[in-house]
Amino acid sequence: MAAYFDKELFTFLKQLKKNNNREWFLRHKTLYEDKVKEPLLDFISDLRPHLLKICANLKVSAKSNGGSLLRIYRDTRFAKDKIPYKTNAGLHFPYIPVNQGIHAPGFYLHLEPNSSFAAAGSWHPDPTSLFKIRTLILEKPKKWEKILKKKIPLEGGSLARAPRGFDPHHPLIDDLKRKDFITSISFTETQVCSSTFLQQYIKACKQMEPLMDFLIEAITTSKKLF
Repeated sequence: MAAYFDKELFTFLKQLKKNNNREWFLRHKTLYEDKVKEPLLDFISDLRPHLLKICANLKVSAKSNGGSLLRIYRDTRFAKDKIPYKTNAGLHFPYIPVNQGIHAPGFYLHLEPNSSFAAAGSWHPDPTSLFKIRTLILEKPKKWEKILKKKIPLEGGSLARAPRGFDPHHPLIDDLKRKDFITSISFTETQVCSSTFLQQYIKACKQMEPLMDFLIEAITTSKKLF
């Protein structure tokens, strides 16, 4: 199988970072579509059956608009930084029944010069979802610890103190204080541009699957916040 991506994807993103303006982008839009957008849509199409075997009910869509490909255009309405374009390419595969967009449990692919990775989990979940995740950690500590033993490094922000209603002396307090439940696996540009990258991404998702399963179990329960 031929590679989906080549070095020109990263070259384009590097150049975009140096020339982040509408005029430059419009002059090079064909390059963006040929080397970034279309290869990513092809990747999504081929990935779909494999990813749905790992986790059913994910949104894995190769639509140009409203699908799994994240827009390269930045939302600058409330941002101090008004540069118009993202300098990375991203794919997001959220768990559909949760219906929380980027905050839902999901898999992610991030392509950026010197910073490409697969990720999974829930970023900035809402208060009710956070409560459910923390509660399931208390109810099923062995299952949670089994995930940690797989050496899945958790990332993201944490509270300075124990969340309200949770024992500050609990042995898993560091995890109960988490505000994000995400993990990632890095890729080199050589890996991304190889003919085996689809298989490498699938393997990474399988490694992160236990965290996804736990979060989905937690968030889809009927527990209410206090």
